[in-house]
This record gives sequence, C-alpha cells and structure tokens, in this order.
Amino acid sequence: MKIAVIYNRVSLKVINLLGVPNREKYGHKAITRIVNCLKQGGHQVISLEGDKDLIDNLEDFMPQVLKGERPGMVFNLAYGIQGQARYTHVPGMLEMVGIPYVGSGPLAHSLALDKVVAKMLFKQNGLPTPDFAVLDSPNSDLPDLQFPLIVKPKNEAVSYGIKIVNNEEELRAAAKIIFDKFDQSVLVEQYIEGREINVGVIGNSPGEAFAPAELIFGAGGPAIYTYEDKTRKSGREVGISCPAKLSDQLTEHAKDIAIKAFNALGCLDCARIDMRLDAEDNLYILEINSLPSLGEHGSYVAAAETMGMDFTALVNRLVDVAATRYFGTPSPPELSQKKISPPHKVFSFLTQKRDQLEYRLRKWSQFSCRTMDMVDRQLVVKEIDRRLQEIRMKPVPSLTNDKVAWTWESQKGLKNGTLLVLQLDVPFDRTMQHQGFRKDPEWFYGEGLGAVWAPLTVLEFTLRALRSCRKLKNIPLGVICYADEGLDCRDSSTLLQEAIAQAGEVIVLRPGNPEGNAVLERRGQTKYLLKAEGRPMRLGKPSPSSPETLRWVMQKVEQLTDLTVKKDRVAVAATEIQTDSFPMLLPHRVQVTLMTSYPTQKAGNELDEKIKQTLGKANIKWNLEMFSNRPPMRTKKRKNALVDGLKEVATTWDIPFGVESSMWPSVAGLASQGKSVICGMGPVVRDLYTAREAVERISIIQRTLLLSEYLLQKGDLKK
Repeated sequence: MKIAVIYNRVSLKVINLLGVPNREKYGHKAITRIVNCLKQGGHQVISLEGDKDLIDNLEDFMPQVLKGERPGMVFNLAYGIQGQARYTHVPGMLEMVGIPYVGSGPLAHSLALDKVVAKMLFKQNGLPTPDFAVLDSPNSDLPDLQFPLIVKPKNEAVSYGIKIVNNEEELRAAAKIIFDKFDQSVLVEQYIEGREINVGVIGNSPGEAFAPAELIFGAGGPAIYTYEDKTRKSGREVGISCPAKLSDQLTEHAKDIAIKAFNALGCLDCARIDMRLDAEDNLYILEINSLPSLGEHGSYVAAAETMGMDFTALVNRLVDVAATRYFGTPSPPELSQKKISPPHKVFSFLTQKRDQLEYRLRKWSQFSCRTMDMVDRQLVVKEIDRRLQEIRMKPVPSLTNDKVAWTWESQKGLKNGTLLVLQLDVPFDRTMQHQGFRKDPEWFYGEGLGAVWAPLTVLEFTLRALRSCRKLKNIPLGVICYADEGLDCRDSSTLLQEAIAQAGEVIVLRPGNPEGNAVLERRGQTKYLLKAEGRPMRLGKPSPSSPETLRWVMQKVEQLTDLTVKKDRVAVAATEIQTDSFPMLLPHRVQVTLMTSYPTQKAGNELDEKIKQTLGKANIKWNLEMFSNRPPMRTKKRKNALVDGLKEVATTWDIPFGVESSMWPSVAGLASQGKSVICGMGPVVRDLYTAREAVERISIIQRTLLLSEYLLQKGDLKK
C-alpha cells in the first residue's frame, strides 16, 4: 500500500502566519524510524509536511483510484502549524479530499484537545475525573476547590503550562502565565496525589487496551509529567514501568475505564488515556491524548512492547487497524495464484505497476516523433520493437515498411483477431519549440502526449498485463504503428488496409474525448489543390475576355463554401492560398488548398462532382487535384459485439465509457463496411496538437484496464 507519513516539523508554508503557533514537533529521527518500519512492512512510503501543499503532494503520490483499487493511506503524525484545534487540521483536509488515514477524526481530536469538554463528557458517561473549574479571565472568581490544585491551558497538549499550586497567590500567578503565553482559558483541577498511570488503546469497536504503564518520577521535581520532562530538559529521569504493579482487578478496571473514555470521545485506531491513582486505589482520568506519541521513550510504545509488539510491529499494526476500519480487512487475503481469476490478476498487475506505467509515459515523452523527423522516429521504433519482442510479440515483415508502418502479432497471429492501431507521429514542423513533460495532480502535459505517448503506454502495459496472467499467447492479436498521420496516411494506407483486412476487429488508439467517449462514426475528409492561371495584367487594366486570376479564384472559393450544408453534414472550406506575380503586375497564378468533409463516401462523391461543376468553364486555366482522401468511418451501433464487450468491462470496473460521432477523420475509415471498428480508445486528451496538450491522469490506467480486460475476454472466447 502507498502510505504517506504526514508530520509538522519545519514548514511554515501557510498563506499568513496568524494565530497560536504549534509547539509540538516530531524529530527527524522519529519520523525516519516510522518510515523505515512501514517500508519493512512492505509499503511504499514517503514523508510530507502537513502544510498548504499537502493535497497536491498527496494527489501526486496517490492519485484517484480505480473501482476496487485500494487507495493510499496517510499515517498521521501532524500536530498542525497554527491556530485552534490544530490536531484537526490535517484530518479535516484528508476527510475533504477522501484520503484514508490512521488515527482519530477531527471531531474526536477537537473534543480531546478541549480538556473542559472532554471532562464534561467523562462525567456524563459516569467516568471518574477530578473536580474542576474554568477561569475565563485573570480576574475570575476562584473556584471552590481545595488546594493543592493543578492548572493547565484549556486547549493545549504535551503538558504545556501545567503547574501544581498550593495557594491563591500561586494560582493567580500560574493562571496569569497561561493567559499571557497561551491566550486561552485556564483549567483548574483538583490535584490527585498518587501514581500516574497511562493506558494505551489500539483498534476500534471497541478497541483493545494495552497493559497499564506507570510513570516513575525521579527526584528533583513535582510528581507530574511536565513539558520539560517530555522534552528531556528537566534534568531528571522519568522512567516507565510496564506493566504497572497493580492488582489484576485494578489492571482490568484501568483498561475498562480507558476503553470507555476512548469510545466516549469517539476516538479511532489509537489513543493514550492518562490517569491518576490515589492512595485508596481510585482511578481518575486526567485527559486523552488522541494523537499519542510514538517516540521511543513514550509510554504508548513501551506498553505495546509489553504486549509483544516491537516498534515495527506496532507501526504496521496501526495501518492494519485503520485499513480494517476503512476497507473491512487489514490486508488483501492471501490467495494462491491458482485461485485468483485472470481478470483480477490483470487488475492487480496494473494497480501494482501504476507508478511504473506513469514513469514509462514520462520516458516515452523524452523522444521526439514529429512527422518529418525520420531519425528520431527510428529510435522510437527500435525501442518499441525491443519491448514488444520482450513481451513475445513477433514482427510481421509482410505488413511492415521501415519508413511509415510497422506490425507485430501475438503467437496466435493476427488473422481474425484484434488489431490495435497506433499513431507514431506528431504533425508539427521540426522548427517549432518542443514542449517538455510536466504534470499537475490530475493532468500530464507535453508534446505528443495525447496523440502518441499515452496510447503507446496503454498499449505496452495492456500487453504486459495479459502476459502476466499467461493469456497473451492465447489471444489472436496484432499491433500496427504508422508514422504519417501528419501526411494524411498517404504512404501507410495500403499496409493499414491489408492489416485491417486480416483482422476480425479493429481498435484505434486515437485520443479519447473529455467525456471518456470512444468514436463509432467519423466523417470523411478530402483535400484538393486548386491551381488557376491567367494572363499577367496591370492594376486598373481589366480585360473583358480574361478576368483577374485572384478575383476569379476568390469568387469561386465563395461559391464553393456555399456548398456547405450543415444538416447534411457536408462542408467545404479553403485552408491556404498562395499567389505568384511579376513585378508591378497582378497575380497571374493562384493556388488554393481546399478541404471537404462528408458523412458517407456517396456524399463525398456527390460533393466532388458539385465542386467540379462549380468551377465550370472559364477564360482561366484551372486544375483540381485531389492529394488526400480520408474515407469516412461507419460501424454498426446495434448488436456490435466489440462495443458491447467494451461496455460490459467498463460497467464492471466503473470506467467512463460511451460512444459518439466525430467530424475529424482517422485511419479507422480505412476499414471496409461491416468490419467491427472503434476509434478514440486512447486516454482522455484535451487541447490536442497544441502547446497545452494534456492527458487526464486517471484515464491512462482506466483505458489500460478497459483494453486489457476486454482482450482477456476475447482470449477466453477463442479457446
């Protein structure tokens, strides 16, 4: 499990320094000790300051999880940075964003920190606690309590400001220090002469009490545990005797009081209940520490050791206790490989390899793969080939052209199987500045990340997941990568059509849409080059028999764009215009790039005829050349086994998935009518082919799981 140890030590990353500062801190040595113990428990661990950057840091370390995937957990050591009820700050943030954590929630912490409210709850639940009163100001009337008394701040921990007073003068002086230093009310409590007993509690519903521990105070100070004692600055030793020398009956009574106090305040997972034992063996609750110290000299750790848990066992037991509370079981059941179904093996593989998947995406993005960058593309293809052959995918020479298309197949071969199609080029000019990889908690940014690198990562880990459960060899499967998307697949289309013809179904790993939808229908697209040439002429010297070339072209472009009919989903537009002219003369040669879009091939053919008719006959020479033809993609929406299978997997794992139409063409249009084909099965992308191109982080693992589980089903069906 991923575990983040959260503490407050040195960071003051807040918007403003405002309010009462925190004086409690864990030492670096103690934090490192806890981190190492968790690592020994098999967890992946980081340590983070509990400051304003916490949520971003946690989301980076433990991102949104899949359905059924256990989220990461926080091991909370954070005392807070400043302000009231500081123990509640980090748990409150974690509650808000939905991250499980070890320890009590905000309510229990706030009740435990407010010693007056805690004592009132103890009394309401019939639990023994010393009589008390509260001084709200330095001039408050003195309580009707007998000296000696003990004074302490109402809302502090770690024995800050605690002092025994024996008369009114000492009481006023001690109270004034608390008012001045802590700016809060003063709790005045009847001092219980006797022994100090601490009882640790671990677990929930109702929890388990440790053996009572007794604090043994050395000479040279009061018989109370002061702040100076806890920070080892008092000059005396405070020992711990555990188990405390109590009768069996008194031991059980102390445990019973501890459990009831723990539950009265709603504590979770762990706490330490501090008590005093008088000469008549009466126990009194002083307070609950809802965030008990895990320092090596603390009574909580000593009591755990008495119960048979060394420090490593204690730390990992706390994680198990919290996991039980959140997930119902402290850890996944130990099952033999034979008892785990292949779908769950795939799920387990992908969730355990999630960090590696994201690392691989970052490594892929360091390559350049622009359309005309032949040298760098060969490096990419060489690395892909190495990785696919490592997974036991074999090259298919007959469907490979070392310049624009490369094909691999499984041991079962491609025939009548599933063909995965992947783009290997970014349609950018080589002179454009490269956009490097960067990320925020929810999105990864970088050139080609959505078009190439994220789909490539999905492909690699899909195949690795299938191989991990020994199913890849049973699946008829092929992979074809092409590298001329930026040139409208002019050179790769023949090989793509041959590969598609051999396959039973086609999945194109083009980027997914923001709603998580794939594409079942795409419009066709044709590009033309219209060249027109007339006589050179001077400005202001028009010829009735020979119109101005540029003017004629502009008039025709206007007529051509009028062929756009929204309801018929056909469109014509000019995308580029170039002119040639002699000095001091009007342009005599004009070249225009035209683009058309249409829903069916029949509509495309009809549009082609209308364009030629519109150009018609003129006193200007013109030529219309089609230099790119991207066929429309159409696949059946009803009784589509490919779509139905993907939807079934998506529903099982609660992965966003739907289908829609798109106006942009893709290689999916090369599939013949009646062939099962789906496009847009790559991760969700926004701002494609811009400097802001980004991939949704959660969608990478979602699409990998979706594709893996679907292909796993195909393998089972082929048996």
